[in-house]
Amino acid sequence: MTRVCVFCGASSGHRSAYLDAARALAAELGRRGLGLVYGGGSTGLMGAVADAALAAGVEVIGVLPQGLSRREFAHRGLTELRLVGSMHERKAMMASLSDAFVAMPGGLGTLEETLEMLTWTQLGIQAKPLGLLNVERYWDPLVTLLRHAAGEGFVRVDDLGWIMTAAEASDLLEQLASWKPATEPRAWLSSSQT
Repeated sequence: MTRVCVFCGASSGHRSAYLDAARALAAELGRRGLGLVYGGGSTGLMGAVADAALAAGVEVIGVLPQGLSRREFAHRGLTELRLVGSMHERKAMMASLSDAFVAMPGGLGTLEETLEMLTWTQLGIQAKPLGLLNVERYWDPLVTLLRHAAGEGFVRVDDLGWIMTAAEASDLLEQLASWKPATEPRAWLSSSQT
């Protein structure tokens, strides 16, 4: 693992713990010599994780759609800022530059990015780990929803096993570093789901 993609909000949220966690994650990336790939913004948790990573000497690559570069106040002090044509290109580039994903608290964009990466892993499009940094139990409702979907037969129970969660960045990065992809081809649907 050389670079970690972080999905997080362009807002800071209502709790100071979210900003603290973004800074702690960046410091942990620095301690482990890992690069950061993120959405390229300068505000909210995005700006906090980028600023703290830069202060820790971390390589920081931002990926931002050209149309959002003004609205999201593109971070101009990064190691590299890559402007792309669309949100689809953004996710594809972020994924290609990264070896693992961390989802921090965030809004609709963070949810969408996180679920798309989980879907890509489920479908075998990629084999990269994803962890939820569960600050203030932010991700508990999503985990509950995914368990409900599995119970209702829409998500394979086995697929829930490769979604890692931790409240602390060091614990989550340790889980991501020790993750091993499945060695056998996955069946997309079981006979009971067809």
